Amino acid sequence: MKTIMIVCGSGVATSTVAEGKIRDFLASKGFLDQVNTFKGTVAQYINNIDDYDAFVSTVVVPDDVRDQVINAVPLLTGIGADSVYEQIIDKLGF
Repeated sequence: MKTIMIVCGSGVATSTVAEGKIRDFLASKGFLDQVNTFKGTVAQYINNIDDYDAFVSTVVVPDDVRDQVINAVPLLTGIGADSVYEQIIDKLGF
C-alpha cells in the first residue's frame, strides 16, 4: 500500500477538501484501493515527511523540505489541479 499525508494549518478544513479531491482522482484512475490517505496539521507531521510516499500541503512548508512537498493549493482553486495529480502519481510510482 502507498501512503499520502495531506496537511493544512488546522488539519481539518482545506486538508479535508484536498483529500476528497485526491481520493476521487485516484478512484477515477483505479488506484484508490492501493493508497491509504491520512490528514493532519503541517506542524504535526512535517518532521515525518519521509514516512509517506507522497506529502501534500495546502499551506506553506519550511524551505528545507519544500522540494519534497506537493503544493495542493491548485486543488482548492481549480487552477492547475492536473499538475498536482500528476505529481501525486509520480510520487506514488503509478
